[in-house]
Amino acid sequence: MSIFSKIAAGEIPSYKCAENEKFYAFLDINPLVKGHTLVIPRREVDYIFDMDDEEIGEFMQFAKQVAVALKKAFPCEKVGMEVIGLEVRHAHIHLIPMQSEKDMNMANPKLKLSDEEFQEIAAKIRAAF
Repeated sequence: MSIFSKIAAGEIPSYKCAENEKFYAFLDINPLVKGHTLVIPRREVDYIFDMDDEEIGEFMQFAKQVAVALKKAFPCEKVGMEVIGLEVRHAHIHLIPMQSEKDMNMANPKLKLSDEEFQEIAAKIRAAF
């Protein structure tokens, strides 16, 4: 079981932003910017393109709903989307509120946020979802 499966199952704590029966969204604990969110399928699948067409369509629709909530909670130029998937072998999408393309650079320094800040950010996204 991947760390993301354990997070979605509630076995490992996370800062939940949104969920339904098939998908789960939570804050990245090493965010590039405030609101940096990960979206995962509850079903453990390593590679996003191993998902069948219906599932990947539903995954993208859920990610879109989270992105809309992110843009409301954290006004930005756009919400960027990145799929990498090498660090954790569980399909996931990074949603990142951005003012410029530089905000999407994974090599940028990560924010250091307190538990209280993470809780406030997640609550803002949940309220907009």
